[in-house]
Amino acid sequence: MMTAPETRPSLLLRMRDAGNQQAWAEFLEIYQPLILRLVRRRGLQEADAREVTQEVLLSVAKAVGGWDANPARGSFRGWLATITRNLVVNFLIRQGRHPRGTGGSDFVRWLEEVPNVEGDESQLFDLERRRQLFLWAASEIETEFRVETWRAFWETSVVGRSVGDVASELKMSAGAVYVARSRVMKRLRERVEGTRE
Repeated sequence: MMTAPETRPSLLLRMRDAGNQQAWAEFLEIYQPLILRLVRRRGLQEADAREVTQEVLLSVAKAVGGWDANPARGSFRGWLATITRNLVVNFLIRQGRHPRGTGGSDFVRWLEEVPNVEGDESQLFDLERRRQLFLWAASEIETEFRVETWRAFWETSVVGRSVGDVASELKMSAGAVYVARSRVMKRLRERVEGTRE
């Protein structure tokens, strides 16, 4: 599968303008489901996970103007992962004052862990970000291709079926399946990298 690039600096610059609805819509489409999945993985109930997700998005909206794209200070996704983790911790601390059933001591252990931006949590965040970015880009470009071309790509690259089986099912040559897959992958990369806005 493709390697997902860093968040495009152009998107981050456009997000600094709170009135740029297109930039914010793109950001929300990519990152809101990602943040929600990460928060759910911490064991929060659905309503609580949605509340924390909204807090994360509000924090980003307030702070994105001051975020500096300086590699020495870290990546945007690291910054976003830190905001997400901190707001989950804050939520869990608030819940400690008003206890709810959590089903175990995992929360206490997790709260006591020393945050490691380059550790497992950062890797999980990156994996989820890549998944969401792929799903977003795929939904953006799918209609640009004939149904057979898209199915040849999807069945071989995502589902993992053999080229021979897919070629036979779609009544295409194996070479045509490879070409279709290559064309879709190229367009996915372009969409993800933002070379075609």
